[in-house]
Amino acid sequence: MCNLYRMTKAQSEISHLFSVTVAPGLNFADEVYPGYQGAVIANGQLRSMVWGFPLVLKSKKTGEPLKPKPVNNARTDKLDSFMWRYSFEERRCLIPLTAWAEATGERGSKTRTWISLPDAEIFAVAGIWRASDEWGECYSMVMVDAAGDAAQVHSRMPMIVSPENYVTWQHGTPEEALILCQPYGGALAIDRTNDPWARASGS
Repeated sequence: MCNLYRMTKAQSEISHLFSVTVAPGLNFADEVYPGYQGAVIANGQLRSMVWGFPLVLKSKKTGEPLKPKPVNNARTDKLDSFMWRYSFEERRCLIPLTAWAEATGERGSKTRTWISLPDAEIFAVAGIWRASDEWGECYSMVMVDAAGDAAQVHSRMPMIVSPENYVTWQHGTPEEALILCQPYGGALAIDRTNDPWARASGS
């Protein structure tokens, strides 16, 4: 499952490519982790939202609510569940990115493998979003079974949306959108690095 991705292009490049306006106060990181602000295209705007729907769990010891956990991946076979259903039906979005990462290697020494489209500097994956009391507007990335090159790295991958399907994913019926929830069959660029998966302390 994707827990890290890059969006290294300028706001102006993204808004031009997707033909959308830029929301005031837009702010997002180049490398986006769960709980970080990321760029999202929703309702004709490039906006910043928190990556992950908040899940509030209770302490087993005290019964008190714990700090919310960002649930940043929504599997297509779970889109009819309570957590995702209404967002999938009513609030679908595009997530622009330049590459996503998967952790590979042995436990305790995992490294980052970056996956991207070889013929596109920016592409879009499917997302759903909603407003939350905890973080304001937030989004989750839709995941499908991996296929082709991506299956060499992980069993699941973000759902890549081709440009001709941008409108259908965002504004089509739930039934039309569900038809698009398919593994990507095109070529992918796989960059296996020696960079540690875990962030360095203090970063």
